[in-house]
Amino acid sequence: MQLFTIIDILGTIAFAISGVLTAMHKKMDPFGILIIATVTSVGGGTLRDILVGKLPVSWMLDMTFIYVIIATTIFAVVFRSKLKYFRRSLFLFDTIGIALYTTTGAQIGLAADLHPLVCIALGMMSACFGGVLRDILCNEIPIIFRKEIYATACMVGAAFFLTLQNFDIDNTTAVILSGMVIIAIRILAVVYKLKLPSFYNNEDV
Repeated sequence: MQLFTIIDILGTIAFAISGVLTAMHKKMDPFGILIIATVTSVGGGTLRDILVGKLPVSWMLDMTFIYVIIATTIFAVVFRSKLKYFRRSLFLFDTIGIALYTTTGAQIGLAADLHPLVCIALGMMSACFGGVLRDILCNEIPIIFRKEIYATACMVGAAFFLTLQNFDIDNTTAVILSGMVIIAIRILAVVYKLKLPSFYNNEDV
């Protein structure tokens, strides 16, 4: 199994769990939980494949992704008591998901001979779009639209990945290091309450 496929599956698992956690927090029924898990898992990859002209999109051609989503959803629901700290668990799996999908998106951009800046944007959108759909369907303001350092972490990680491609570093190591950069930025941002500046002014309302 290729590294790209492994990363895609791991990202699918992470995002499926984050989708299940959000759906259960909203007290959805089993069907709703599965739908949210699916949308969260494949949303970013679907947008990514459409943008690079890869049709049908990956998860439609490989039933492995559907089986993984169903199995992960069942697992997360059955062992929901082990994931009792909702916010911490959601943060963990969501962060793992964006770390994996960012590097995957950047890799696909490189394979398509896109400009490095476009590759960074593609990696960011691949990582964030599933979470945006999840939050919208669950009637939440998407994390990417808040002041949290989220999309920024993805862009830095994607840029770091592309930088490593210019050195004699194997692809697996580059993916791992880039993912660690994204995870580290997200953790530091939460621990130290780092946020992007807001242009909101009381006089504007």
